[in-house]
Amino acid sequence: MRGGSLPTHERRWASDTVPAETTLSSTTSPGTESNSAGEFVEVTLDLQDDDIIILRSVEPATVISVNDGADTPASASRSPTIKRSSSNRLRQFSQELKAEAVAKAKQFSQELKAELRRKFSWGHGHAAQTITGFDSVLAARALRKERAQLDRTRPGAQKALRGLRFISNNKANAWEEVENNFNKLAKDNFLFRSDFAQCIGMKESKEFALELFDALSRIRRLKVEKISKDELYEYWSQITDQSFDSRLLIFFDMVDKNEDGRITEAEVKEIIMLSASAHKLSRLKEQAEEYAALIMEELDPERLGYIELWQLETLLLQKDTYLSYSQALSYTSQALSQNLQGLRKKSRIRRMSTKLLYYLEENWKRIWVVSLWIMIMIGLFTWKFFQYKQKNAFHVMGYCLLTAKGAAETLKFNMALILLPVCRNTITWLRSTKLGLFVPFDDNINFHKTIAAGIVIGVILHAGNHLACDFPRLIKSSTDDYKQFLMHDFGSHKPTYIDLVKGAEGVTGILMVICMAVAFTLATRWFRRNLIKLPKPFDRITGFNAFWYSHHLFVIVYILLIIHGIFLYLVHIWYLKTTWMYLAVPVLLYAGERTLRFFRSGFYTVRLLKVAIYPGGVLTLQMSKPPQFRYKSGQYMFVQCPAVSPFEWHPFSITSAPGDYYLSVHIRQLGDWTHELKRQFSEVCEPPVAGKSGLLRADETTKKSLPKLLIDGPYGAPAQDYGKYDVLLLVGLGIGATPFISILKDLLNNFVKMEEQADSVSDTSRTSDLSIGSNDSTTPTNRVPSKRKKTLRTTNAYFYWVTREQGSFDWFKGVMNEVAELDQRGVIEMHNYLTSVYEEGDARSALITMVQALNHAKNGVDIVSGTRVRTHFARPKWKNVLSKLSSKHCNARIGVFYCGAPVLAKELSKLCDEFNQKGSTKFEFHKEHF
Repeated sequence: MRGGSLPTHERRWASDTVPAETTLSSTTSPGTESNSAGEFVEVTLDLQDDDIIILRSVEPATVISVNDGADTPASASRSPTIKRSSSNRLRQFSQELKAEAVAKAKQFSQELKAELRRKFSWGHGHAAQTITGFDSVLAARALRKERAQLDRTRPGAQKALRGLRFISNNKANAWEEVENNFNKLAKDNFLFRSDFAQCIGMKESKEFALELFDALSRIRRLKVEKISKDELYEYWSQITDQSFDSRLLIFFDMVDKNEDGRITEAEVKEIIMLSASAHKLSRLKEQAEEYAALIMEELDPERLGYIELWQLETLLLQKDTYLSYSQALSYTSQALSQNLQGLRKKSRIRRMSTKLLYYLEENWKRIWVVSLWIMIMIGLFTWKFFQYKQKNAFHVMGYCLLTAKGAAETLKFNMALILLPVCRNTITWLRSTKLGLFVPFDDNINFHKTIAAGIVIGVILHAGNHLACDFPRLIKSSTDDYKQFLMHDFGSHKPTYIDLVKGAEGVTGILMVICMAVAFTLATRWFRRNLIKLPKPFDRITGFNAFWYSHHLFVIVYILLIIHGIFLYLVHIWYLKTTWMYLAVPVLLYAGERTLRFFRSGFYTVRLLKVAIYPGGVLTLQMSKPPQFRYKSGQYMFVQCPAVSPFEWHPFSITSAPGDYYLSVHIRQLGDWTHELKRQFSEVCEPPVAGKSGLLRADETTKKSLPKLLIDGPYGAPAQDYGKYDVLLLVGLGIGATPFISILKDLLNNFVKMEEQADSVSDTSRTSDLSIGSNDSTTPTNRVPSKRKKTLRTTNAYFYWVTREQGSFDWFKGVMNEVAELDQRGVIEMHNYLTSVYEEGDARSALITMVQALNHAKNGVDIVSGTRVRTHFARPKWKNVLSKLSSKHCNARIGVFYCGAPVLAKELSKLCDEFNQKGSTKFEFHKEHF
């Protein structure tokens, strides 16, 4: 770099600072003329004792042009007057410097070693061996650096080069938003450091934003607590720079706080703790030292005690290589053709007909059931309409009477029918019969709600027409008309409006309307889910408890309905009063179900085996399994705790497998009952002892007596039919993973049994072959039974668990490890997603992703969940998930089972519809209902 001044660069080259060492700097290399003083190298020697000298480093020394143009050696590079330039100038300078430094260092190191051997001949053998060893260490690192530079050209590196973003959503008008924030937060036209996070949109990552602020200030040799708008714009331009090198350098500067161009293990630990705090990952924060050592072990195999910029870049570029085990489901040519098929232009009529045919194919069960229900109501309404048209009352009351009586007949039918969908034992039995092929029993609760809507319409028509139309017409009728047409039904004295309302018919009708209005209102989503916040004491009318108790008003409603059906104005013969006929069978069936549940809950005595309270307010109850309690994976049961409430029963998915010797449920605090249940068990749980996890636990040896539990079930659910599908896609949000844990365990048990049976048959076959020709070959002892167990249809299962809290993964940690360990064929693929961590590619999660990749590759354990299942960050891209499944499993029937928030249910259902119309793979969507 002779002649002219050097470009001002961003980083100085530093030597190791080892105690008790002597540093020898040479201003010129041997054999170089004095007029070539523009080239320098800095040599660091470690004098450990009298006969050992270690060559620590040979670095190119920085030269800075000063006032008179004279060159100053390496010591000048430590001057605080040095100013950092842009990343492009730095890269150009470092490449030029590196080329000269490598050649000069090789020449100088050879000559230096020869000089040291000559001067220190007393320790020649040992010293030469040490210097040669360190020289090989430096050569190894230089070779790794060259390979790392080549990695940028590989296709896998392109994705990483688009990562490390400080601002994830860099919109076109992003600076305008930042500028507006500056105008709101600035004081005297300056933005203080404490407001920087809020200004650039990192309010939730304030600590990270402050470190970013400090790094950007260090680049400019500033140490300030406030900046102007122009300076803010410079900061913003740097952190939104599209250049990966620029972003990488900023990230490196955040870690390298002492600006020596090297990152030590202590600095790595500090940035890990910062990232863990930003994402509320307590487990990662506690093990920051361990993970810092892991990064140093990977990036610093020479054990020099530091890593450089290129090594950090290498880890980012190779992250996906470490995680290659989780890159599942490659695209096939058939999938490509499917996608192309979806892009082909179709006529408007063709598109509409295709959608209609698909809709009919997917919903034919619902369509025929609802159509039959509507047709029955139309038939009943029409029948009563024309029947009452023949009566004398029609001449006075008109069509108002006909409409009211037609609606009354549909009300009788619906009040009887609405009980059938909630006869859970009957539904559970029917779904296992051939009737389940034609009736959508999974939609029983939806049908219950649909019937309720029909009842509301019927009540409006019936009560409205009576109170607002035909009663007033009766009162206003002439005396002659009354005597001719109505006296036989209402008596010789014409009643008043009050007489009609206060009669048995009117009172029972009004009371029924009030009770049904209360029950219907409190059953709506806004009240049942506590979405409406009311002041005390009115807050008690919201929540599950209000829904539960108000629904029991139906007992009063049915009693009033029977009374109302007996005291009729226009019907006087008892067998023509048909209300009791409609209600008899459904009411008896429902009463029988409730009686069965009452006695069965007392018969199913359970003994609590284990209790644990996990992070996130989740209570795990493990209890003995009654001998008569037989269930399928995916089903649920009702639980009652008399200590909390002697009347309330709540449904929970069974998380144990049918083959387990126990029953287990996982209960999360979501309402009054669950909060009180957790409090009851917290009082009897014992604190953790040394050597065990920090959970509150209790078991049969606990000194305090555990609360008593009653169970009832099992009851059918959509997930229990998982065996009908070739492939399973199980999606759980938070506690919604519970029904699928049992399925995963059951699948694993079945796969293991199938392998054992296959091995047994193979061994038996070999034994039989060996015994051919012997006299005992005809004995039946070695014959394989002709009756074989039905093989499992499901070949693959994909489990996606999405949660917001790191502690959630502790709920099913044992199950996930067991599946990962025993599933040797890889038929069950599990994916954990933590939405509280920023998506991969965001600078705030960059180091977490690096540590995660390294730790899983080396130890097979995920740093977030503590299991063998890798944790992804942010939310899954469901369209990509379904696309990959359709690519890998062509012509397969895939069951998509979901349990969680309704918002995602709509998205998954829509995606299943889209992919079903595109290709040969069929997705059937099912959602859990409680």
